[in-house]
This record gives sequence, structure tokens and C-alpha cells, in this order.
Amino acid sequence: MKISILLPYKENYSPDYAGAVSIFINAVSKLSKYKKNIRIFGNTDLKQRFSKNYINIPLEKRYFKSLTKIYLNNFLKIENKRNSNIIEIHNRPKYLESLKHLKNRKFVLYFHNDPLSISGSEKIEERMSLINNCDKIIFNSNWTKDQFTSNLDKFYQNSTKLAVIHQSINRKNVNITKKKKIITFVGKLNSSKGYDLFGKASLKILKNYEDWKVYVFGDEPREKLNFKHPRYINFGFKEHSYILKKLEEASISVACSRWNEPFGRSSLEASSRGCAVIISDKGGLKETVTDAIIVKNLNENNIYKSIKSLIDDEKKLKLLQYKSLKNFYLTDNYVSKIIDNYRYELTTNEYNQYSKTKKIIHVTNFNIRHNARLFYNTGRRINNGLIRNLNSVVTLSDRDVISFEKSIKDYKGSKTLNNKLLDITANFKPDLILMGHADMISNETILKIKNFYPNIKFAQWFLDKMDNKDWLHNKKRFLQKYKLMDSNFCTTAPSAIKLNKNSCHYIPNPVDPTLDNMQVFKNKNFVYDIFFAMSHGVHRGVLKKGKIDIREFFIQNLIKTNTNIKFDIYGMSNKQPIWADDFKSKLKLSKMALNLSQGKPMKFYSSDRIAQLIGNGILTFVEKATKLDKIFKNNEVVFYSNITDLSKKIQLLLGNDKLRINIAKAGYNKYHKYMNSNLVTEYMINKTFNINSKKKYIWEF
Repeated sequence: MKISILLPYKENYSPDYAGAVSIFINAVSKLSKYKKNIRIFGNTDLKQRFSKNYINIPLEKRYFKSLTKIYLNNFLKIENKRNSNIIEIHNRPKYLESLKHLKNRKFVLYFHNDPLSISGSEKIEERMSLINNCDKIIFNSNWTKDQFTSNLDKFYQNSTKLAVIHQSINRKNVNITKKKKIITFVGKLNSSKGYDLFGKASLKILKNYEDWKVYVFGDEPREKLNFKHPRYINFGFKEHSYILKKLEEASISVACSRWNEPFGRSSLEASSRGCAVIISDKGGLKETVTDAIIVKNLNENNIYKSIKSLIDDEKKLKLLQYKSLKNFYLTDNYVSKIIDNYRYELTTNEYNQYSKTKKIIHVTNFNIRHNARLFYNTGRRINNGLIRNLNSVVTLSDRDVISFEKSIKDYKGSKTLNNKLLDITANFKPDLILMGHADMISNETILKIKNFYPNIKFAQWFLDKMDNKDWLHNKKRFLQKYKLMDSNFCTTAPSAIKLNKNSCHYIPNPVDPTLDNMQVFKNKNFVYDIFFAMSHGVHRGVLKKGKIDIREFFIQNLIKTNTNIKFDIYGMSNKQPIWADDFKSKLKLSKMALNLSQGKPMKFYSSDRIAQLIGNGILTFVEKATKLDKIFKNNEVVFYSNITDLSKKIQLLLGNDKLRINIAKAGYNKYHKYMNSNLVTEYMINKTFNINSKKKYIWEF
């Protein structure tokens, strides 16, 4: 694959005077799997160039002819001989007009600035034309993309040709403890960048904190903003490598632009070097740093206060530095892979694992036949997460098919089910077939699909309790397809069931904002103190006559021990289980709830009831033996060791509404922020397709 990268002709591809575009292209091109066949075209008078694959296009001046036309004509002469597969144009949409006649090329346009301020993309008609004529348009931020799509018809807004790829830089493992008392500003020294505000705020800081210094890197001949202080050092324009070295030393970095930054490379670089970053909320700046102080009302005083808050609170400063570095993920390697994926997609119809949007067949029980009694199920939560993550999902409710399709020829309905999966696969050609408890999908069918569609990935998720004794049958169900899967997921720690964590991954029971949407902690009028619900099997719907669940003895003893407590118990003592909206309507009548799973506690295991409780904002008691205290803190969930310990904690919280509300709210926020269906399914996709997202999920250990 031959790739030609065309720079704006005024872009200096040189470390001597490099802009953000050149720095970015140089970094990711070196890491591309296509690097041997990449050529970068531009024009510079500077002798030193970033890389050997750079080709300088001469610009001989001619009367009555623009330098742009000369530049493009000279590029065309080279390109006609080179015959590239892909031509990538950076920040110059008008260049496409001169190049689009070239045959057998794919055209990719990169926007590094506001499209509405660039000639060739200012008008709606121009942007529509660009979508029609480009094979891919890539933006350096969601803000830049939003600018491009503003006022466009939805047909154009939703085009799959549009994508966001943030700029990148390699993270440096900086020792936070060795940071010096230095505040930095990097960029053009003008009012648009907020340099005047920064300068004034910094002088106040230097006046009040004698052991701090300010380092400024940049220039601006048009605006001569000068700030004088012995510890205010203006280095002027410096090489990129020099600035990065100084950022390793610095504690705080400020990017306080007044204008809408399309991205904001200076804050990205500061974050990659472990600086505590302060930014304005303009444009794409918020997309550059995962953890930053955002100054919304931008003025001199608020910048001063933001810097001061970090200086005065060393713990806060170190935490922000640590989080800034730890959560940094926009590395050159990560972004280079994404770019290569788009290149791959444009030149081949073959499968590529790095594609963000997947076509997925999700096979699980959606319980259509139970008429929404079991609507609030994990299968639906996972399905919602897949869709919200922009995957294209076809659902196949296996148990319903079996139930509806039974016949004399197919008395179990399994033949019909397996044939249906084969037909859907042939029509849909998915990237992934995801199965949840899909016992009736045969290994033969899976092998048949693998044979005819070798690029399709397979994964399974499993929620039921499984061990080597009482629930061995569940483990056998899980292992039935285990080796045929590209990845396996369960709600029990793999080590607890003696499975390799490389092939089996733990997932929490996810919450979903459309299903788990109550905030019980906000209620004031309660009827009961403790809520607990269980059943003798979801598909049965009612209690099985003569069946005893061992949890009943625990509950009965708990009731006897706490005679002053009002319990609301379902699924035992001839009180039938509750489902769907009945469950939610009863749940909100109680102050607290008990999450108690069957049998002996296992590491991280809980039924999906834990998501239904904590996820709906009710204070929840959980067995400490589950070891879920590695995920939840004591101020988010109440852990208990035994019935005596549980009773003490119930009594304590019954008399302390403030503490109860705070714990319930904290647990709710934690669950919805870190263990929602979007994140869980994102994790499942990443593991299945070996995508290294650099994101650390809260349940990963």
C-alpha cells in the first residue's frame, strides 16, 4: 500500500520550527505498519527535516500564478508516476479540487482547525461536496467535527465517512515526586490564547508564592504582551523536544484560550508529562485531558484561583498530576493503529479488528414469550450497551425461537434455531457473534460458521453461579463452548472457578440508565426498612411447591434478631416473587436492601440483583466474603461478615438517615459511572478483538 501525505505548502516539516500538524504526522507515520511506503510532501526552506520519507516540493515563483497552484501541479507530476493508493490531505480542503480527477486513489481529508474558518469548507455546499468526494474525513476533535456538520442535513451528519482521531504523543513515565514548583504556558503569546490573562494571574502567584516559577514558551510578534518578574522566564520559541523536557519538570500547565481551540496540543503534551493541567472550556480543549481543572468563566481572577488551589493543596496537586498521567491514553501508538485501520478499510473489504463500529449478532434470551415479566434482564442491558457504543446489532432470542418453533420434525426447536443463526450470519456477515447462555446453539453450528466465515469472532457471557460442586452443571454449560470462543466473560472471578484469566474475563453485572433509573435515596416516605427478593427460578415465575432455598434460614434468623425492623420479603414463606415494574414499585418503599446470592460466596460473584439494587439508588448490604470490597468502598456499599455484623449495621443506619443517603448515593454514582452497560460492552469488544484501548476499567486487577 502506497500512501502520500500532502501537507499545506506553508507547513514546515522540520524540528526547527514545527507546528502541531507536522509533529503529529511525524510521530504516527513512524509507527504505521505501512511506514515503508509512506511519503510526506511539503515545502520548507529549513534544512533539517523530521524524517527521510519527506519529499520537498519546489516552489518556483511565477507571475500571475499562485504558489498553491504551483505546489499542487508539482505534486501531481510526482503523483502521476507514484500511483499512490491513498492520498491524505491535511487542513486544505481546496486541494481536493485539483486532485480528485486522479484515478484509483482513495482521498482522506484531515481537519486540524475549525472547518468553518478554512477556505473550501466554510459553506454548507462545500462541506456536502467534500463528503461526496472524499473517502474519509477525519477531525482532530469532536468539536471540530460538530463544526463541520453544523447545519448539514442528517443524511450528511451521520455519514460513516466522518471520523474523529485525536492528536497524540507518547506518554513519559515521569516521577511525580520529583516535580519542581514550575507553572508553564505553551503557545502563541496573544490574547486569543488567553496569554494576557495568564500573565496577570501568574504575576499575582509569583508575588504571593516566592518559591514558585513561571516558564513561558512561544512568541507572537503581532501582540507584544510582556510580563516582567525575576521568576517569570520567557524562553521564546523552542524546539518541541526541549519543551517536553521542561514539562517533565513542571507541576502545573495552563491552557486558557479565549477562542475555540480545535484541539489543543499544549494541554495534551502537559498531561502526557504528568502536569496538573488547567484549561478553559473552549472548543476541543476538554478532549485533550482526561483529568483537568476546567475554568468555565474565563478571567484573570479565576485562573489565579485555579492555580492557587493547587499550590495551597499539595495533596490535590499530586493527585491531579498522578491522574493526568495515569489516565492518559492518546499515545502515538494507539492513534497510529486507528489511522492504519481507516487506511485498511479504504483499500480492502477484508475484516479489520480495529474498526470501532462492529456488526454483531447477539444470541440470548430476551424473554418475549414471558410478556415483559422478565424485561429487566442482563441480556437487554448488554444489548443496550452494544447499541449505544454505535454497534450494529441483530438480536436472536434463542429460547423464544425454541419455544415458538417446536414441531413434530423438530420437537426441541433447536434445529430451527441453529438454521436461523446460519441464515442470519450469511445475510448479515457480522464481525462478532455474542452469546449469552445460548446452550442450544450447537458446537457444530459454531464450527460451520468458523469454517465459512473465518474472520467472525465468537464470544460468550455467563451470569449464573458456577463452581466445582453445587453448581458444576452451570460450569459445564459455560465450558461447552469455551474453547471455541475468542473470549469468555462471567460474573465470577475466573480464579474462583479455576479458569485462566487470559481466556476468561470477569465482568460486573452492568447497570443500564434506561432500566435502572430510580434514585431511591431521594425518597422520603418509606413503608419498610429492609427489602429482599428472590425466586425459585425466573422462568417458572412462582414458588415451587416444597422447595426450600437455604437463604430462607438466613432471612428468618435475621428477622428474629431484629424485631424492630420492618422487612419486605418476597420469594419465600409462601410469599410469591415479584417481577418487572412490580419489583421496582416495591423496591422504592424500603430504605435499604439486602443482596444475598445462593450458596457459599464466591469471589466477585453476585446475581444481577446487585445491579438492580445499587443501580436504583438503594443502600445495599453485601456479603464481605464476595470480596466485592475490592471494587466498592465502604462508603458506597455496606459489607457484612455475618448475621450479627449485619444486624448491627442495619440498626446503625436505621437511625442515621444522612449516612444512609450518602452511602446509597455514592454507590449509585459509582455503579452508573464505572460499571454501566456502555463500559462493560466496550470492555467485552476490546477483549474479543484484542484492542488495546489503554483504558483501565475499575474491575480489572
